Amino acid sequence: MLPVLGVLAIVAGAIAAAAGFGIGSVLTPAMAYWYPAKLAVAAVSIPHLVATGYRLWLVRQHVDRSVLRSFGVMSAMGGLAGAVIQTWLVSRYLEVVLAGLLIFVGLGGWLGYTRKMRFVGIWAWIAGAVSGFLGGLVGNQGGLRSGAMLGLGVPRDAFVATATATGVIVDLARMPVYVATQLRELQAIAIPIGAMTVGVLIGTAIGIRLLRKVPEAMFTRVVSALLIGLGVWLLLKP
Repeated sequence: MLPVLGVLAIVAGAIAAAAGFGIGSVLTPAMAYWYPAKLAVAAVSIPHLVATGYRLWLVRQHVDRSVLRSFGVMSAMGGLAGAVIQTWLVSRYLEVVLAGLLIFVGLGGWLGYTRKMRFVGIWAWIAGAVSGFLGGLVGNQGGLRSGAMLGLGVPRDAFVATATATGVIVDLARMPVYVATQLRELQAIAIPIGAMTVGVLIGTAIGIRLLRKVPEAMFTRVVSALLIGLGVWLLLKP
């Protein structure tokens, strides 16, 4: 189990560094193969916070503060609400709905529809709240957050940096909920959590280098392709 989690964590960290999401999306289903779904979500939130915090330090100069104040804050509030409800409700049907949304948004980005759609004003706040809530509920917020951010029209570096900063806010908002409700269970699986944490840090360092090689003009399509892949993965996984 540990070698598998370690390799997946490296891959997830690299994807997240290049696209702004991927750690929870890859590691949560993997952990859920060996542990209950609720515990898997809580466990992955720890390496997610560590890697996202490290990534934010590396790209901090590119954060779009106006997007962070609107979209990011509402995403954090929605993520906290979703995390609270998640302690009572986890459903495969919710994952299927999430997968469908990711594929839909990814296709829109790949076909260029997101260039015609812009979340401005109150719509940016709503997009942040909805993506945060669904992510906190299912434990895969990053993909939805990045999908929603395609409609904000921010450039590549600002996209990744602002998505990362939002992820840190969300993690800080939902972490106390997970720890308060599942502390003993998390302590019992400290070794798998440690393996994932080391893996995502290694992957983050790799992914930051890969990000610099992605042309600005191709970035939206790269993110869109990853969203589609994530949606298909969520649909097909056991």
